[in-house]
Amino acid sequence: MSRRKTDPLRPLTADEQEALAQVSRSQAAPAAQVVRAKLLLLVAGGSDYQQAARVVGRRSGDAVATLVARFNREGVAALAPRHGGGRQPVYDAQARTRILQEAQRTPTREHDGTATWSLSTLKKVLRRAPDGLPVVSTYTIWEVLHEAGYSYQRTRTWCPTGTALRKRKAGVATVTDPDAESKKS
Repeated sequence: MSRRKTDPLRPLTADEQEALAQVSRSQAAPAAQVVRAKLLLLVAGGSDYQQAARVVGRRSGDAVATLVARFNREGVAALAPRHGGGRQPVYDAQARTRILQEAQRTPTREHDGTATWSLSTLKKVLRRAPDGLPVVSTYTIWEVLHEAGYSYQRTRTWCPTGTALRKRKAGVATVTDPDAESKKS
């Protein structure tokens, strides 16, 4: 006989039921999210935590209890994974914004010593600036730029991915690729 549940699953709304069913059938969603959706649907259907865990190929009913408690607090957002270990990010949103501002600025030869940004020149400028980041690494800069949708182009500059400057009769136009987000992932 199982223990009494300290935090049983609350009744699902119609929207939550539909979202969980959709994720549980998804072929494109991450496997962890699919399994979590299936677990929640099984528990909502009347299975106890241990049975639900075994049906999806897991062993721990305690992990299901933790998922149910998290779902009761957060709703469908509980399907998304959290930080899975490793070092916590060192730079906060303000520091990341500072990196992006510097990358978006056009460098000057006199002040920055370059006409185009590279990771190392960005690092040098950010470390020298009074409001800069004294120990920022090139990897951190690369990571921030990629998260913001920038990539290194053939012109040796960092540009937002999915946009390009094209010469037209009326002048220079910025062209955006409507499929840029799907190509990134």
